[in-house]
Amino acid sequence: MTKQQLELREIQIEEMDQFIKLLNYVFQINVSMHKDRVFINAKSKQFREGTAMGWFDKDHLISQILNLPFQVNIHGKIYEMGGITAVGTYPEYSSHGLMHKLILKSLENMRDEGRSISYLFPYSIPYYRNKGFEIMSDIVEYQMKDTQIPYYDQIEGQVRRVPLEHEHIKQIYHEYALEKHGMMVRNPIAWNEKFQESYWEEKFEGSDTQLQTAVYYEAETDEPVGYLFYRIMEENFYVDELIYLTNEARKGLWNFIHAHKSMVYHVFGKTSGTESIAFLMQDSEIKQSLSPYFMARIVDVQSFMEQFPFELPDFTLRIAVEDRLAKWNEGTFEVTSASGRVTVTKLSDDLVDDAVHVTIQTLTTMLLGYLRPRYLYSIERITTPTEEMVELLEDLIPNHIPSFIDYF
Repeated sequence: MTKQQLELREIQIEEMDQFIKLLNYVFQINVSMHKDRVFINAKSKQFREGTAMGWFDKDHLISQILNLPFQVNIHGKIYEMGGITAVGTYPEYSSHGLMHKLILKSLENMRDEGRSISYLFPYSIPYYRNKGFEIMSDIVEYQMKDTQIPYYDQIEGQVRRVPLEHEHIKQIYHEYALEKHGMMVRNPIAWNEKFQESYWEEKFEGSDTQLQTAVYYEAETDEPVGYLFYRIMEENFYVDELIYLTNEARKGLWNFIHAHKSMVYHVFGKTSGTESIAFLMQDSEIKQSLSPYFMARIVDVQSFMEQFPFELPDFTLRIAVEDRLAKWNEGTFEVTSASGRVTVTKLSDDLVDDAVHVTIQTLTTMLLGYLRPRYLYSIERITTPTEEMVELLEDLIPNHIPSFIDYF
């Protein structure tokens, strides 16, 4: 096999069966199992809503990638984001650089669409680091006994169980996402993924895992200010998503969980790595684990930084970026701001000495706030002619750690 025999093009709707077959093979999916049927159904819907690219050997699809159109909140600024999913290649066609070219083509498409950042859930962190992605968020999984479920006095609001797709759910989440850095501003594609979310199906195959919803309403205004996605199965309570706009709503929703104390032995849950879940508990000796979750990559350095909400209104900074995949990002950029109006100019395709030197991975995780400039400098992920440039970066980048709780 030679690349000259292969064709790289968009996968057409009539070829979706090949797209699904490749997913089946690569992920070893058994379509007779409920959890796998959920996965396949979700990917089929996503295929129709995104842009799928693939390598073809004659008319046979052998390698693929899917881009989905999303938006995310970056330090209070709404960015167009390209989500990457459904990545796979038949093993006999691996080691030929096909996926390398597919990812590059995906980035080119995103750039053309005005999407200056991309997110993905990695099957291999080292692999995607090699493609310019870096960790941008963590996830916490926690477990507590029934005796550790908190209860709060003098909570006057009311929790009501509502249908899964109740309008108040989307209303609360949207307001929450606009306040939380890194979060998905959910569109119909993202909500469909949430409502078909199969996290617990994977852990408890064959169980009744119906997702249920409860909303917290303020006492005086009856305003919806928090919600809970949850499941009860095998005498345990599973918190799928707990979102609150006020501290009272947080307490009220935990009181709702506490009301199930006689029905369950444990509470299991997952939340963003920025949530101090153990600290917030009255009994903090719960079990919890922290793991890397999503990765991100700046697609277009110039466009991304032109939109970036830098903290200082007036400054000049030179950044030399190394990007081995997307060569349009490689070079030295001058970022200037006058009265808050940012201009980004590419000075050279070379990495000049008198600049902050970073890889695209480091630039991404630094601007997203997952790690701060001083720390990245201390571990030699940033090199500069002077330490004053590091201090300037500290002053320029908002001090917000990204949160992300979605999956696609």
